[in-house]
Amino acid sequence: MTTSPIKITVDGSVATLTIDRPETLNALNTEVVAAYNAALDRIEADPSIRVVIFTGEGRAFIAGGDIADLSSRQGLAHYQQFAEDIHRLFRRIEMLDKPTVGAVNGFALGGGTELLLALDLRLVSDKAKLGLPEINLGLFPGAGGSQRLIRQVPSCRARELMYLGDMISAEEAVRIGLANRVVAHEALMDEARALAGRLAEKSPLVLKLLKRALVDGADMPLSAAIRHEQAMIGLVLDSRDAHEGCAAFLEKRPAHFTGE
Repeated sequence: MTTSPIKITVDGSVATLTIDRPETLNALNTEVVAAYNAALDRIEADPSIRVVIFTGEGRAFIAGGDIADLSSRQGLAHYQQFAEDIHRLFRRIEMLDKPTVGAVNGFALGGGTELLLALDLRLVSDKAKLGLPEINLGLFPGAGGSQRLIRQVPSCRARELMYLGDMISAEEAVRIGLANRVVAHEALMDEARALAGRLAEKSPLVLKLLKRALVDGADMPLSAAIRHEQAMIGLVLDSRDAHEGCAAFLEKRPAHFTGE
């Protein structure tokens, strides 16, 4: 029986997806992409799962694409198919209706940083190194990274990272807005689970609609994005969770959100 390169663990309402190819520093290949999609199928079908953590086994989060695998398969058709598959996967993760948390435990290079750019909240170990070194291989970030990075950090810093291909520290990643905060390596998963636990206490319906407003709105002019927000908040205001939240506030008790 073939072992999947993606391990799924579920603790209450939080699922953790761990890429488990430490011998390749968790490099991405077609098998990994397929395994991520299978894991997401399970997560999307399970309403009890409210938050998803992404992390890696060993010394790396994801150290990029599997260069040996890619280099061994000459032919434009293969490269085009892999590019389509990984773009589709990262967009699926970016648009997932459940909030996502990145727990960057080590090297996040190339596709690792590109995956991180598709996640909602990002914690980085103080031992982590991030970067887009594709230029050093005669390539450039091609899994959505060139477009997401330049939209998320200042243009000159985004260009510097892609043009030079240098690695940056966890502290620098936070400083430029690529990650939320640095966490002591030994405490990374505890911090990630605590953050995911806080998210899981919120209304899953409201988080879903808020995330849609943010992701969709980013591609719209402001006037259209405001109208989209108005439609989303209209749906929220008519929900049971909104009534529960307001009632809990007035009654000075914790709210219990069901996603309805």
